[in-house]
Amino acid sequence: MSHPPSTCAPPRRTRGAAAVVTLGALLASSFTLATAPTAGAAESLLSQGKTATASSNEGEAFSAAAAVDGNLTGTRWASQWRDGEWIQVDLGASRNLSRVVLTWEAAFGKDYEIQASDNGTDWRTLKSVTGSDGGTDEIAVSGTGRYVRMQGVTRSNGYGYSLWEFQVYGDSGGTPPAPGGAVRVSGSQGNWQLTAGGQPYTVKGLTWGPSIADAPKYMPDVKSMGVNTIRTWGTDGSTKPLLDAAAANGVRVINGFWLQPGGGPGSGGCVNYVTDTAYKNTMLTEFATWVGTYKSHPATLMWNVGNESVLGLQNCYGGTELEAQRNAYTTFVNDVARKIHSIDPDHPVTSTDAWTGAWPYYKRNAPDLDLYSMNSYGNLCKVRQDWIDGGYTKPYIITETGPAGEWEVPDDANGIPDEPTDVQKADGYTKAWNCITGHQGVALGATMFHYGVEHDFGGVWFNLLPDGLKRLSYYAVKKAYTGSTAGDNTPPVITGMTVAPAGSAPAGGEFQVRADIRDPENDPLTYKVFLSGNYANGDKRLVQAPYRPLGNGTFAVTAPEKLGVWKVYIQAEDGHGNAGIETRSVRVVAPPVSGTNVALNKPTTASSFQPQSGDCPCPAANATDGNAGTRWASDWSDPQWIQVDLGAATAIRKLQLVWDPAYAKAYQVQVSNDGTDWQTVHTTTTGNGDVDTIDVSATARHVRLNLTARGTAWGYSLYEFGIYS
Repeated sequence: MSHPPSTCAPPRRTRGAAAVVTLGALLASSFTLATAPTAGAAESLLSQGKTATASSNEGEAFSAAAAVDGNLTGTRWASQWRDGEWIQVDLGASRNLSRVVLTWEAAFGKDYEIQASDNGTDWRTLKSVTGSDGGTDEIAVSGTGRYVRMQGVTRSNGYGYSLWEFQVYGDSGGTPPAPGGAVRVSGSQGNWQLTAGGQPYTVKGLTWGPSIADAPKYMPDVKSMGVNTIRTWGTDGSTKPLLDAAAANGVRVINGFWLQPGGGPGSGGCVNYVTDTAYKNTMLTEFATWVGTYKSHPATLMWNVGNESVLGLQNCYGGTELEAQRNAYTTFVNDVARKIHSIDPDHPVTSTDAWTGAWPYYKRNAPDLDLYSMNSYGNLCKVRQDWIDGGYTKPYIITETGPAGEWEVPDDANGIPDEPTDVQKADGYTKAWNCITGHQGVALGATMFHYGVEHDFGGVWFNLLPDGLKRLSYYAVKKAYTGSTAGDNTPPVITGMTVAPAGSAPAGGEFQVRADIRDPENDPLTYKVFLSGNYANGDKRLVQAPYRPLGNGTFAVTAPEKLGVWKVYIQAEDGHGNAGIETRSVRVVAPPVSGTNVALNKPTTASSFQPQSGDCPCPAANATDGNAGTRWASDWSDPQWIQVDLGAATAIRKLQLVWDPAYAKAYQVQVSNDGTDWQTVHTTTTGNGDVDTIDVSATARHVRLNLTARGTAWGYSLYEFGIYS
């Protein structure tokens, strides 16, 4: 992913090549880490959402309340442009105070005081700050008070004082510990276990996909699968309903924190972990906020910092700079782990990557992690040996696993990843769990991918219940976690799916799909056929395709008009909330035209062509070379034309235009005997690209397309301009 996901959005599944591990520059931390609070005084964020007032503000949009709303980058308090301004928060009751965190906007206080009061009138100074350089100021304090104030003394510039957030931490007044007690990684080398409240705890989990609003709807089903843990990728102000629903069902949560570039290679959001102190300060402060908010929630199991970023940094850097960044990133992860431990000593901290080559960086730079985490699919069973070979001294959990992904499978005959069958996917989960439990005393469990309900390209590949329909994989996970699926009505099983012709289905015509479909309980089945254009046009949706049942598990399916490789899916539903889904690829080609293509390799000219850009040069002759992989492309303007000289007057009865995505919405087919005087034989203003097969009746030497309105912002582009006699 190229941006931080919502609390539970799944990452894009991508992988790339590994890099050599060498010792690079270490990041020198510039953070002031507060010491852990004393025993019996659990530190909490006290100020968020409380009543805040200020000496002044720049306007209604910059009120004091904006500095205690939990939004670290979107709302702020700003004072009038003078020294001596202040902001204060009423905590509602006197509290033991431990620290104050000020997240400054560019207009910061150079000199100021942190003050406390019992009545809002009589103030005592807890800390004086001089020479602040802005950014995030984290100030350890000691004392009590109901009111806490930042009393400005001197501004840093000609503006006022402006705070994104004013956070006060301390003793919340005796909040009881989370039910079940503290979570610990206990034991010794090779003989570890996770405990919750002193009791052994093996993570039997799933990654979470549905919306938070649907958590109460789906969490009982999660629990019924034997799941005791769910994993998220982000934690923020919207997380609480998910935690509440989990706790209500006896499920715990691995609360994730997203760091760029998350999600492996191909993801955006490159950060310079060597130099970008502002980003690191912001993330550290934000994560600390939510740790303070949710550390006492009964659903919290542990904190997970980052997702696949050590691997993903190769998308941003190379060579020695990549090494420096990886060392700096894992050093920052350690800073975050130390910060979390200082706020919440009762829940472990881990960090996820998708490459065991990341572990040496964590081993070297992140000693404060309690355990490691790994996302691994088809190669999961190699993780154990990599751990042994690396000489690691911490246990691990698997935070994503399941069937082999796109990046791990061979290509099929159409050149796209060969998706595993339903049966193979279910076996993948079973094998994964066996490998995890086989590494006793080191692998402490897993959150397998993915409890999701999306019914699209990725959803069918990985989700246990796309569109709410339970797959064979759903029951494989349930059996792994509970030991049995006895008494369950299980899904239809589809095997032996074939497509004919798989490599040459005519656009708009029919092709046949066949499969063996059986239901374990002999339930009556209903069928649907879907198409996905993910590999043809990037559209990951599944769209129902017109089809005719031919009997014996055979269907005549109407091919799309768009050329390229498509995925075709058979979905069999049993009426009990289960579905079998199988998929194969089909290459859609231009429909055959009988007769002779008299334009083939004939002299072809155009009003313009693109000399350089992507796969170009794209001269006019590319449209009449008989090669569906080459194209003519015009300038990006109207009008344009392309014409063919057939060499002699020729009887013409049909044209076939195979468009690139840059197509013509309006054009005329024109003919001429001398190349000067043209007669129009066909006109359209409703072209939609793909393939246009046009009946004409004319005799001429020259044939021209007069292109008057583009269908896109690009120019006009044709793979083939066929003229048939």
